[in-house]
Amino acid sequence: MLRQPYLILFLLFSVFIAKAQKPAPDLGEPVIVNQDTLFKFYAGQGLFEAKERAQIVSKRISDIISRLDFNPDSLVLKNDSVLSVISYKSQLIMAVNNADAKFSELDRPQLAANYLNILKKRMGSVFKNNSAKDIIINILEAIAVVFVLLFLIWLVNRAFRWLNAKLLKAWESRIAKLGEQGAPVGYASRVLPFITNSIRVLRLLVIILLVYLALPVAFLIFPWTKPIATELLSYVVNPVKGILLGILHYIPNLLTISIIFLLTRYIVRLIKFIASEIANGAITIKNFYPEWAIPTYNIIRVLLYAFMFVVIFPYLPGSDSKIFQGVTVFLGVLFSFGSSSAISNMVAGLVLTYMRPFKIGDRVKVGDVTGDVIEKNLLITRIRTIKNEDITVPNSTILGGAVVNYTTSSKNLGLILHTSITIGYDAPWHIIHGLMIDAALATEGILAEPKPFILQTDLNDFNVTYQVNAYTSLSHKMAVIYSNLHQNIQDKFNEAGVEIMSPHYTALRDGNTIQIPDEYKPKDYIKPGFKIEKEE
Repeated sequence: MLRQPYLILFLLFSVFIAKAQKPAPDLGEPVIVNQDTLFKFYAGQGLFEAKERAQIVSKRISDIISRLDFNPDSLVLKNDSVLSVISYKSQLIMAVNNADAKFSELDRPQLAANYLNILKKRMGSVFKNNSAKDIIINILEAIAVVFVLLFLIWLVNRAFRWLNAKLLKAWESRIAKLGEQGAPVGYASRVLPFITNSIRVLRLLVIILLVYLALPVAFLIFPWTKPIATELLSYVVNPVKGILLGILHYIPNLLTISIIFLLTRYIVRLIKFIASEIANGAITIKNFYPEWAIPTYNIIRVLLYAFMFVVIFPYLPGSDSKIFQGVTVFLGVLFSFGSSSAISNMVAGLVLTYMRPFKIGDRVKVGDVTGDVIEKNLLITRIRTIKNEDITVPNSTILGGAVVNYTTSSKNLGLILHTSITIGYDAPWHIIHGLMIDAALATEGILAEPKPFILQTDLNDFNVTYQVNAYTSLSHKMAVIYSNLHQNIQDKFNEAGVEIMSPHYTALRDGNTIQIPDEYKPKDYIKPGFKIEKEE
């Protein structure tokens, strides 16, 4: 009675041990070729688990079967003390280890021989059944690819011929319109060959691209040329993939750069608005002149954009590259050495801006150049003379010399024009003063108030130098006013019968006529003769 329970326990334990030693078939990972299971792996090998191992062996077998020169007899089995290796023409297919034998009733070499027989039988039958048909289908597919390529090339040629015809027609129409309007058409005729050649080059590039894309498609059809197709596609796909991934990964930096740029741009707009209001007089700042507003805005704008570039520089692609940094330093050094004179002119331009020696429209004298300022910037100042000569003067030259501004005080104080004549000692000075003042007041452009005044600047050996000083607010008409003033001085002195001995006039007064025009001489005027006095 007591032995029956022990007997039952012994039987159950034996069944458990048997099941533990031989797992169920459905626990293995199948090696599948053309939807047919060849055998299963129950154990892993090296770093690969059973599932990964089965997938790798399945891919290797499929690649070998797809070869045009496949021969099942080239499958070889080699056994050593640890592994049994099955290979095809020195290419490893699979290895059988001792762990695989534990899941079989065969030892390792026997199990490996069994796998070899299965591979020869199954792989050979698959190759014989499908190789001829697949080759024919592959050839037909390749021919179809060639026809499609030729059709696309024909379409491209036809499209570009249509585009070229349209372009020529539009160009001829444009040239005809230019000719009717009297415009020169030579430039348009020279540009046309460049455009047509560009279209030809573009057509050639499109055809080359189609051929290049058709080659991988044709190579993918044949199993033994698939590696070539993959490599050709990689030449196009990998760069495009790298660019797209680079753009995708660069999006956060791009958003940062966009925010910094927009913020800087709106700050610059705000400063421009304030500067415009100051320049127009709507906003007044103590000791800040309106003409400073726009130059100050330009300086602040440059500084803000420079600061913006410094901030966004780390976010630029390739900014951490040594080559990029080296090129940046090289360009900076090159700019520094090559633009020393330009930088000196820029600094001089900034200094002149805040010195305010002149503004656009002022009549100035810079060195030997006299004229109106028509342009000034950070580098140069352009002056137009009364002869309509445009003279460009570097700002550094202006800063290093003297500048005479005739317009600054002409509106408020009046510009004093002055000229000198010499009159003999025999003429009363008060008469000379009156004549010169009358001549100044008779000149158009001379102000009556303040009244012109006379200065006797020199007492020479033979005459006296008289200088007339007269006020005017028309600084831009200095040359005309001076000319009219000289004419009026001649007229007034001739009417009064006073000779102008300028610069010097040496003569024997006896026997010489008076030095004034005939129309101003008295009607009874007689040329005096020589007087000879005899001493008694």
